[in-house]
Amino acid sequence: MFNALLLDKQDDRTVASIQSIDESRLPQGDVLVRIEYSTLNYKDALAITGKGPVVRTFPMVPGIDFAGVVEESTHADYKPGDLVVMNGWGAGETHWGGLAQKARVPAGHLIPLPAGITTRQAMAVGTAGYTAMLCVQALEQHGVAPGDGDVLVTGANGGVGSFAVAILAKRGYRVMASTGRPEEAARLRELGAADIVDRQTLSAPGKPLQKERFAAAVDCVGSHTLANVCASLRYGGAVAACGLAQGMDFPATVAPFILRGVALLGVDSVYVPRERRIAAWNAIAADVPVETIERVASTIPLADAPDSAASLLRGEIKGRVIVDVNA
Repeated sequence: MFNALLLDKQDDRTVASIQSIDESRLPQGDVLVRIEYSTLNYKDALAITGKGPVVRTFPMVPGIDFAGVVEESTHADYKPGDLVVMNGWGAGETHWGGLAQKARVPAGHLIPLPAGITTRQAMAVGTAGYTAMLCVQALEQHGVAPGDGDVLVTGANGGVGSFAVAILAKRGYRVMASTGRPEEAARLRELGAADIVDRQTLSAPGKPLQKERFAAAVDCVGSHTLANVCASLRYGGAVAACGLAQGMDFPATVAPFILRGVALLGVDSVYVPRERRIAAWNAIAADVPVETIERVASTIPLADAPDSAASLLRGEIKGRVIVDVNA
């Protein structure tokens, strides 16, 4: 038996409760993992509260990522005692996720925990830091280099945005952080931002082509913000788009793409091939100050996840939330 946060549907509403579950109820998979830490992400909060159509089948254990120790394995890549990390692959949506003391998953959903990072530190980074690294790697693979000019990060106060600022600064880029919360400017500068951009200058409808301001960008916002970012990129610039905080729409024209050769690079973190996952996590181990991130993250027990999910959606929680599933 193990404890888990279980979501079920009652009278068209989502009900979340901590339950003791028999191991036999776990989904099929090659590897049984004893989870040490998970996290509480925005997507998890939507699932737990029922505020978004995240869960595809009930009952469901939410939690889009986890880190832990292999207990059993029928796959050659893993043996008992191995430390592993899992991000995405439909966890918490179509497959039971990480807000539990145990998980059984296909071996292909796991990667080895990089050397030098603890399971707790891995969840301090979590899917947010992993996604940010994928964005930076996408820009660099496109050819963006530190000497090309300013790199904009939208939604810089969010999880992905904060990590993107820190990673880009560590790699020598001059980072412009866009935020609607001026009181967070000092924190963003501590992460490495050279200057702050007022979110309102990007969030309203704008001209199809605007002054060339940025060499590249990481966009976590979508909608008018992404359209304005594309319109403000220098000739040959690129934007790695990974979020939709403002909306899923993209009210833009083709002008930046055909007149300035701008590139729009879509970044997905859920179904990324294993080799790219490993490369991203190894880069995180090398370039992200995980000890600092861990110190500023808050930790909650599994039982507090439902209340914390509601607080997260109300904007009452800042920074990363680590869930100690064994507390």
